[in-house]
Amino acid sequence: MVPEINGHETCKSKLLANPNCTTAIGLMALWPLHQAFGLKKIIMSTYQAASGAGQPGMDELREGTKELLATGKHMENKVFAHPLPFNVIPQIDKFMDNGYTKEEMKVAWECRKICDLGNGFPVSCTAVRIPTFRAHAESIVVETERPVDLDLARQVLSDAPGVVVVDDPAKMEYPMPAVATGKDDVQVGRLRKSIVFENGMEFFVCGDQLLRGAALNAVLVAEAMIGNGSLKPKVMA
Repeated sequence: MVPEINGHETCKSKLLANPNCTTAIGLMALWPLHQAFGLKKIIMSTYQAASGAGQPGMDELREGTKELLATGKHMENKVFAHPLPFNVIPQIDKFMDNGYTKEEMKVAWECRKICDLGNGFPVSCTAVRIPTFRAHAESIVVETERPVDLDLARQVLSDAPGVVVVDDPAKMEYPMPAVATGKDDVQVGRLRKSIVFENGMEFFVCGDQLLRGAALNAVLVAEAMIGNGSLKPKVMA
């Protein structure tokens, strides 16, 4: 459930789930573009912060960085598949029979379900853990049904609730974890027409996964349910 996309589903059930945080962040940008141009294929590479593994992941990054700087040696990793300080790890969750990790397949499964794209819609993801504390980043390439107009793309993204366009290369302004951390909105930038697909575009997304990908999304779901009467808030004495 991402209320801005499939909030109407709150009328059908009282048992609703937050999506994977990576999916939630990416779909905030993908959905307006799908409505404007019609998506045919999605290829995503994610750069996911240590906090995606909870407080233990953040602690392992912090203490491991201190240990490496002090001694020149990596601390034993317990949370991540390998030591994370000054490293990137192209594995999040376990590997599946098709060579993708479960984290990567979650993106495919949930994109299709939330946007009602159909089970065969082509979505591919490579998920990478990086040594940052907060905010996931994603590089997204899409092929579209219709030719992409970048001015229209910027307009529909600017108009989309929960999305802010940060896209001024001349001023070196684009989405980054350092500026997305603590923000409710998902940032979208580096907008450009694809040079691979005749109809398509590429862009970069960054969002605080503890907000849009978790707590904030859950609150918005609850508000949507209260708004349509499917959930009655309890008044505490």
